Amino acid sequence: MRTKDLLAAVATGLWRWDNTSGRVSLDAEAARLLGLPAEPAVLTEAAVRSRFHPVDFAEVNGVVQLAVSEGTLAEARLRIVDERGQVLRTVRSRSRPRIVNGDFELVGTVQEVAAPQPGTSAARAPVTGDWRRSREAFLLDAGRALAEARSTAEVLRVAAGLSMPGFMPDGLAVFGIQGDRLTVIGHHGHLPDDGLPYSEMLLETDYPAAEVVRTGRAIYLPAREEYQRRYPATWPLAARFAYTSWAYLPLVNAGRTIGAWMAGFAEPVAFTPDERSVLTTVARMLAQALARAGVQESQHELAVGLQRSMMPTVQPDIPGMAVAARYVPTGGGLEVGGDWYDMIPLPSGRIALVIGDVQGHDVRAAGLMGQLRIALRAYASEGHHPDAVLSRASRFLAGINETEFHGKGEDQRFATCLYIEVDPATGLLDVARAGHPDPAIRMADGAVIVRPTSGGLPLGIDPDSDYPTTRIVLEPGETMLVCTDGLIETGGHDLETGWGRLREVFETHATGTDEGPGESLEQLADALVQAVHGPSSHHTTGPLVDRREDDIALLLLSRESAGCGVDAGDRPTPRPGRRTVFSVAQAEPERIAAARRQIRDVLHDWRDPDQVDSAALLVSEIVTNVLTHTDGDALLVAEVAGEHGSRRLRVEVADGSDELPHRRRPGELASSGRGLVLLELLAGTWGVDPRGDGKSTWFELYEDAGAAGEPPGAASPGPEESVSEPAA
Repeated sequence: MRTKDLLAAVATGLWRWDNTSGRVSLDAEAARLLGLPAEPAVLTEAAVRSRFHPVDFAEVNGVVQLAVSEGTLAEARLRIVDERGQVLRTVRSRSRPRIVNGDFELVGTVQEVAAPQPGTSAARAPVTGDWRRSREAFLLDAGRALAEARSTAEVLRVAAGLSMPGFMPDGLAVFGIQGDRLTVIGHHGHLPDDGLPYSEMLLETDYPAAEVVRTGRAIYLPAREEYQRRYPATWPLAARFAYTSWAYLPLVNAGRTIGAWMAGFAEPVAFTPDERSVLTTVARMLAQALARAGVQESQHELAVGLQRSMMPTVQPDIPGMAVAARYVPTGGGLEVGGDWYDMIPLPSGRIALVIGDVQGHDVRAAGLMGQLRIALRAYASEGHHPDAVLSRASRFLAGINETEFHGKGEDQRFATCLYIEVDPATGLLDVARAGHPDPAIRMADGAVIVRPTSGGLPLGIDPDSDYPTTRIVLEPGETMLVCTDGLIETGGHDLETGWGRLREVFETHATGTDEGPGESLEQLADALVQAVHGPSSHHTTGPLVDRREDDIALLLLSRESAGCGVDAGDRPTPRPGRRTVFSVAQAEPERIAAARRQIRDVLHDWRDPDQVDSAALLVSEIVTNVLTHTDGDALLVAEVAGEHGSRRLRVEVADGSDELPHRRRPGELASSGRGLVLLELLAGTWGVDPRGDGKSTWFELYEDAGAAGEPPGAASPGPEESVSEPAA
């Protein structure tokens, strides 16, 4: 018997589909199965397509494309329709694609199969293609989506959106176990009040989900009658819903049943072995996702509770001042870290502001942070000065490192810290720094400068480290920002570029609003955090939605002023000036470079960049002259006053020597003696003022100066008026 006759005997036809020409070749049996005359034929693709149910053809097209890309067999179930769209029969198509000149053709068989019985999921399913292949693709997608869910609510949303191949639940509920009771963790496809009747029940209740939890075995109820027969006591709870079939499956994780999953179907489902296999696999993945989400939520709750217990509430009612603080945990691990801030009332009536960062982002770092914060509070409460507080704290942390980590193979931890003693009445700030970023000051006119301060090693490295104190005056209307490096360096920034990003927010934030200084400071704190991470909570411990590289702590301190705005005559009040004070000790010549940077920060919006260079050069010359020719320290005061475009810079450098400078004539190879020459060439005006305890060398620059650098009508002091620098 020929092969063709053998295939015809088992109602199987041959066909060849040429995708290049769009032609389909059919033998007599294939033509008959497609509802055509039983004779060989060559038809167009459109003519053959018209014989397939449109939904089935769409599914077949996807199966074929997948088979072409994978080089596998394309198998699908198709419904054949007549000219009126009535289903004639169901056939199974098997074909193998062949690549020809970059395109493909299908060669395969068409065989009649029995139509599915009414009431089965296959009969009602609009998709009748390769169900097994679709199931595998679905399970891969479901596993990936559930693995990426990070919270219980997100797991439930993913479960509600799963489109199972051939059948889709119209509602679902997830049950958990609390003691001897069954509770509803979440549900989908129900109204908010629909879950109330069975939201909490004893595990002994005659209810399918309770039985699943007790036995660990799935329960399938394909019809309402079977549900009513098996569970008559709780049938009224289910009767109110328009479901005709239910599946209850145990949620098992690590060999322990943690709950149950209910899937309800509005259309009848027979729960064939394939369907039960899909449901069982989804239940296993759902259990793992819920367990993982539960652990993450418990860890997050632990982290938030730990940080809340360690973070103080800042005192909002400091006379004449306002304070705001933020803490944002890291986005990895337990979301705990070593950053902290504190506010300590001192016996003198002053306030101490502390901010610091213990190395690491783990529970150990958080524990050390808590111990160090308590130690700092104790030392501060004893009335020690800032330098002594940090020295004692460094010895304390070094002792912990020695006793707890020595010989255990663990790295010892250190901590950076900034301790500021605040006098609210005068605005004096005594700053001691241990390896921490310097504070930034926003002046009354909105300009922001980073204030260099003296400092020592981070705490815990050398128990004998010294921490010199720097005094800063916070003028009325000024605001100070201190923060940990997470706010500055997140996003690949270094200290310089990080401060540049924050300076823009710090400078442009509105002040003098109707909300009051405290509320305005809270808004500024939020704006600074948002500049780095996007919108955040208004609470100090509120977590952000994205994953953070480092935890963040920041403190803002503002000294209140009358503000600026308009007076009673609706005339703008004069814009306040800016002023900075900077000291350079004999033992710290490296701070001369910081003094130059300080002047550049003060003049960052100055109109003429050449004058900015001149100011930095003159400051460097005068301060160097003090350190070289006197035995005392240099105290630099820089003030900018006036309206933008016509401002005046006045710089004074005071020292304790009463010897006045005099002119020198340096040779070509001399390394000094040019200070007065530079003052005469670059300054608008300059001079030296004797004082009772020394002298003050000063110069002025004018933003609207002419080519000579002098204000209109002004003249530099002549040789007979000038004083000159002392001889080397």
